[in-house]
Amino acid sequence: MKTINQLLSAIVLTLLLFSTTTILAQDDAPKSQEFMTVTTNHWNMDKEDFKMSEWKAAAKEYHEKVTMKNEYIMGASFYLHNMTADNTEFLTVQNFASWEDMGKFGERNGELEKEAWPDEAERKAFLKNLSSYYANEHSDEIYAPIEGAKHMTEKPTKDMVCYVRKSHFAFPEDGTMEEFNKLRMEGNAGIVQKNEYVKAYYPNVHAWGSDKTEYIEAFFLDSIADLDKMFDRGDELMKEAFPDTEENKAKGKAWRSYFTGVHGDYLYTWIHDLGK
Repeated sequence: MKTINQLLSAIVLTLLLFSTTTILAQDDAPKSQEFMTVTTNHWNMDKEDFKMSEWKAAAKEYHEKVTMKNEYIMGASFYLHNMTADNTEFLTVQNFASWEDMGKFGERNGELEKEAWPDEAERKAFLKNLSSYYANEHSDEIYAPIEGAKHMTEKPTKDMVCYVRKSHFAFPEDGTMEEFNKLRMEGNAGIVQKNEYVKAYYPNVHAWGSDKTEYIEAFFLDSIADLDKMFDRGDELMKEAFPDTEENKAKGKAWRSYFTGVHGDYLYTWIHDLGK
């Protein structure tokens, strides 16, 4: 038997020590990813000369000259609001191999900025212009990836839809990591991995931030039209993987006990040419 706190500690410790999720890398060799940072930024709605085309040109220039060259950043991605509660928000996501690398990437960015724009006045002007598109408000969260990802089969050449489902752990007193992982991976293999509309899938849990109960799942789709198709196909695969038997009813009840039943849904547009 585990208490709620013991189960929470077991989940966090297991994720931090044994996470071996791989991401789409610049070469063919898979790399291990330990942490993912998510920064929720907001557009500066008071900027009078706001032009998305000019913002993207500046963001892409910074991405190519700094982010792509920073060896401490394993991966980076950029997400625009599509269907969320706040149309001013956009997300920047970065992936790191270790906690130490998260502490090093900022200083390295500063070095690369000086290399990219050696003239101090020019550098300050460029960075000031880029930051003028953003409001001062932002928030940061750190997540840990867990086993069960479905990776991109090839590097995307177009923007994609990213559907994010945010669930919350309930930490049942009689729960165990062994049972939780067994149920999760059985469902993952029979439903997520076989769903042809899911081009990529990445599950993550809270590591450091405002809500220790968060369980984040990101599904990458070709279009919004594929969202309903993904759900319909998921229902079909659910019935195939878990026929209506007493054993499967018990599995479903056990799985639901690990969650509060409350979740949130978010749709973003993933910008393919601002990805690393």
